[in-house]
Amino acid sequence: MAIEKCINEFAVDQVVFEEGSTGRELFVVLDGQVEIAKLNDGRKTVIVTLGKGEFFGEMAVIDGSARSATAIAAAPNTRVMRINHARFVYLVSQQPAFALMVMDALSKRLRASNAVTFKAANS
Repeated sequence: MAIEKCINEFAVDQVVFEEGSTGRELFVVLDGQVEIAKLNDGRKTVIVTLGKGEFFGEMAVIDGSARSATAIAAAPNTRVMRINHARFVYLVSQQPAFALMVMDALSKRLRASNAVTFKAANS
């Protein structure tokens, strides 16, 4: 598959994927920004804003579960590259540095989530 077919461009506020949807792809931000957000009754709570070189959607590509948040383009001409499950498995098996990068990001995101949960529980 040509790499161009794996790249999508989004306008500001355009949804990359919605919370609850199924997907077996991870996305890498090539240009622009993507907000990972929770939407509730028309309100948007941004969890994190990701920029060039950062990735998202890793939980669904790993375990096949529904998306846990909505991904929304936050800058003009935001471009992302899709990495499907088969390519992800190949990269993890052939490039240990890639696997470690994903694990590092997951660990940092889990620690940040735990900190927020702990703070909320003790407020």
